[in-house]
Amino acid sequence: MRLAATLVSIIIFLSYSCNSRNDDFTTLRLELFTSDMQKSVDFYTGILGFQMEGKKINSAYQPVKRDNVILGIGPIGKLGDDHHFKPHLKHMQKGYGVEIVLEVDDIRSVYEQVKASGYPIHDSLKTQPWGLTDFRLVDPDGYYLRVTSKQE
Repeated sequence: MRLAATLVSIIIFLSYSCNSRNDDFTTLRLELFTSDMQKSVDFYTGILGFQMEGKKINSAYQPVKRDNVILGIGPIGKLGDDHHFKPHLKHMQKGYGVEIVLEVDDIRSVYEQVKASGYPIHDSLKTQPWGLTDFRLVDPDGYYLRVTSKQE
């Protein structure tokens, strides 16, 4: 699964390293700040099939992973007063201007898994004019997700 996102209000950490042959390797990890760590971890692991690192939730920061996608879930309260997001938190919906896009191998299977969980689906499964099939949902903190088929 690859992750593409228009990133406006979430932190991105890009890791860059070079080996002795000068090959580049870049990874993307999104950090989502949440008001309820348990709810968020449960959503990403139980609804979307991510795996939690460790056996119990680390209340300070909890990475979840699915294939090559890493989401870092952290408590909104840990942000310092001088953090970029802090002045805007009271006046803006979390995730405003961001669409997290998860590309999956079997979109119908993932859709049926989410549907069977009973979690609310924002937009049902459909083929879009650009040829990909997707559905949309909103996580417990208001982050908007589009789960889509891969481009062939």
